[in-house]
Amino acid sequence: MGSKDTAARRERLVDSLIKRGYIHSPEIIQAMKAVPRHQFMPPSMATHFYADSPQCIQCGQTISAPHMVGIMAERLDLQKGQKILEIGTGSGYHAAIVAHIVGSSGEVHTIERQEKLVDFARQNLERSSYGKQVMVHVGDGSKGWPDAAPYDRIYVTCASPDIPPPLVEQCADGGKVMVPVGGSSYQTLVIGVKRNGKLKRKSFEDCVFVPLVGEHGFKL
Repeated sequence: MGSKDTAARRERLVDSLIKRGYIHSPEIIQAMKAVPRHQFMPPSMATHFYADSPQCIQCGQTISAPHMVGIMAERLDLQKGQKILEIGTGSGYHAAIVAHIVGSSGEVHTIERQEKLVDFARQNLERSSYGKQVMVHVGDGSKGWPDAAPYDRIYVTCASPDIPPPLVEQCADGGKVMVPVGGSSYQTLVIGVKRNGKLKRKSFEDCVFVPLVGEHGFKL
């Protein structure tokens, strides 16, 4: 599959997301047109590179549907220069989108508990030129990554019974934490804004994510 073909498919996908009302911010539109989703998926999945649906990758995990990546980016109100924490690296695609939006003055940390996926994501990020901007860590994402805290934005790409307390602690005052909260079958996207050490929560879209496994998530 040639680069012109993948670029055209990516353009059609993004145009579709705009028409359906999932994305509208110029920065997010530009990021989703720039980041090559096909470089975050195995070559055997060529027919699904730019399908607007979640796709299985490795270790029982998925690469999120592009519309959900767009929704989450819009809800977070990402800005240039922000420090971001992502829980659930997966293929690295979502982190690349966020890295493109926050720019070279920003910083993206992402945590993945499965080492095989960590290697996969690092390779994908390096190949797509986001390797230096996105720092991939191995660990229990439900505990966050205190070494680089506080963060302006924290988001989780897997389902959790509730917002893990360590993520609230590691969020900067005035920052946002976004988590798909619910059971292992379906969830609701919940965003908390931190003010004076407390989180004011609001619920948004229903969604379906794989479970967050960890001390403050679901148990194996």
